Parts: sequence; structure tokens; C-alpha cells
Amino acid sequence: MAESKRDYYEVLGIPRTATEDEIKRAYRKLAKKYHPDVNPGDKDAEAKFKEASEAYAVLIDPEKKAKYDQFGHAAFDGTGGVSYDYNSADFSDIFSDLFGDLFGGGGFGGFGGFGGTRTRTRGGPVQGANTRARIRITFKEAITGCEKELELNLKEACPECGGSGAKKGTSPVTCTQCGGSGQITMTQQTIFGMSQTVRACPTCSGTGRVIKDKCPKCSGSGYVSRRQKVQVSVPAGIDDGQSIRIRGKGEPGANGGPFGDLLVEVRVAEDPVFAREDTDIFSAVNISYAQAALGDTIRIPTVDGEVEYELKPGTQPGTRIRLRGKGVPYLRQNNVRGDHYVTFLVRVPEKMNREQKEALLAFDAAMGGGLSGGDGPGPKKKKNIFR
Repeated sequence: MAESKRDYYEVLGIPRTATEDEIKRAYRKLAKKYHPDVNPGDKDAEAKFKEASEAYAVLIDPEKKAKYDQFGHAAFDGTGGVSYDYNSADFSDIFSDLFGDLFGGGGFGGFGGFGGTRTRTRGGPVQGANTRARIRITFKEAITGCEKELELNLKEACPECGGSGAKKGTSPVTCTQCGGSGQITMTQQTIFGMSQTVRACPTCSGTGRVIKDKCPKCSGSGYVSRRQKVQVSVPAGIDDGQSIRIRGKGEPGANGGPFGDLLVEVRVAEDPVFAREDTDIFSAVNISYAQAALGDTIRIPTVDGEVEYELKPGTQPGTRIRLRGKGVPYLRQNNVRGDHYVTFLVRVPEKMNREQKEALLAFDAAMGGGLSGGDGPGPKKKKNIFR
């Protein structure tokens, strides 16, 4: 009965304001979790899968959704319930992704209601895996950018066989198991009926060819490793832990696919003066008590060199100023930079001679005599600062 059904928005776990993409994402998540092929024989999972599919069929259709928002489940009373076709465009994209995730396939050949399924694993060109390396740079190099050179063992086409993998004077032959297609079809009975799965041929690994006489230099792989130098252009503004992608310097692809990429992780050394947060730089500058009280023209170190700054009289310890545009360049906007924040620390001398102490004592007296000794009541006795 319609009144016993759960709210479709509740079923998918989305708000009533959900967009089309949010509806698709919610259904894809539930379909992957409760699909009967993932939960064979689990009637509860099958029921939840059907419930989610019904909710999706309504909410993804603008006309049905409008009726449901206005009348609820009653909108479909007397109409034979909600009908949905797993072969429709609304479902095909979902299941194309879903079956690729569940079964390692790269495509999907239709989903005929509960009458049968067909998944496909392509045996075509596959890009090679990415490889990783690491470089270390200084704080200053991260700000300005730099060029680095790596020396790595990288794979390239075998010079003996030209990348074919076959012994010189021979060639790969057509695979007899798949007839050169690189694919085989497997049929099995599922809860939805007969299911056909097209997979890469295990004999030729999806290439459609078999090497009978392997190249002795590369052992049939078609590739050899060679020590190579790689130039790495480090952009200005890169941060610690970020990576630079160098195209085509990774592992070789399969079935004629392209090489993968080289991902170079950048580690930035700490600096004794500067610290970084996103595109801003922070540092501290020591000033004397006299400079803080009277003001002064001082020079502040930045990543671009020293800059002159007019210190205001009466500057308090911990005062922070901002030097605009003296921070880190934005990675994709090198003409835009963050800021440099400087905190002023008042330096207190650890040792003073008698003359200095007398001068400070005179200053203290002129300021009202803050120096004192003793904790009891009555007139306080001056400290002996000359001991």
C-alpha cells in the first residue's frame, strides 16, 4: 500500500532541495551497496535496492517529482505504481559507472529490468601507472621557484625489439583463445537472469597477440630500464607536500596505451627566520626598549631582502604589522602575492654594567618610580640593583 512506503527523499537520504547531481550521487551509493550481485541471496538487500530504484525513478524525473512533491505517494495510486526501466537513459549512466566499480569493467551494455545484465571489461589501451619521486628545496626556492634535476631509472622501449617484446626476426602472433579481439565473453546465471561479462583475454592480457619467442633483452616486456636525467621546473609558491606532474615519465601502458606520469613530491625545508601559512609569511623582529618607546627607522628582513620601516613611538611588545605583497606568490597567479606579517619583540638585556643600571634607575624615577622592594605594609625599600 502506498501509505506504508517510506518517503522517497528519506529512502535516498537527501533533502527536498537536492539537485539532480545530488539525487544521482545518493542513488549510485545505495545501488552499489545493495546491488544483488554484491549481495547474492540477500532478500533484504534486494528489497532495499528495489526501493532505492523506485525512489530514484520518481525524483530524477522532473514531472514525476513535481507530482510527488505535491501529492506524495498518492500521486501514483491507481496508475499501477511507479514504473521504471533500467535500460532508460536515467539508469544507464548510473549502472555504467556502477558495474565498472563492482566488477572492474570499463563499460556497461544495458540492464534489462530484472531480465538480465551485461557488463563489459575493455581490453583496449590502458595508460601506465604513475611513478613517484621526491625533491627537497629551500624555503626561498619555494617562494621564487627553481629548476631541479633528478636522476632516475625510467623505462623506455627496448632497443633490441623496438618495443614488440618478440625476439629479433620474429613477431607476435594472433591469440588463438580470443581470435585476436583481446576479449572473451563469460555467461552466468544471476538473480536477474543470464549475465554476460566481457573481459580481457587472460592468455594475451587483452592485447590480442601472443609472443612465442621473447626478446632476450627485455624478456618479452618490450621495455628496459635506463638511468635518465629529468628536469623538474618548480613553480614559485609551491608548498611543502605538493607534487609536480611530469607527463609521460611513468610506467609503460598496456595494449598500446600511453606511459603514465611521474609525480614529484616537493619537500620544503624549514627556515630559521620565516614561517609560512598558505600564501602569508610570518616572522618576528627584536627591537630595543628605547626603539619601542621613542620610535626608530629599522630594517626588516623579508624573502625579497631587507625593507625599511618607520617604527612608531610607543610601539608595544607583540605589535604585529603587515607588509602587503611581501608574502608567497599564488601558484596560478604569480603576479599576485600574499602578505608578510611581522611581530615586534622588545629585547630585554640579560646583563648590564653599573652605568647602564644607573641610567635605567634614573629613567624609572622619572617615570614615577616603579622599582621597589619588600612585600609588607609601610614605605617600600628600594632594591639594591648594584649587587
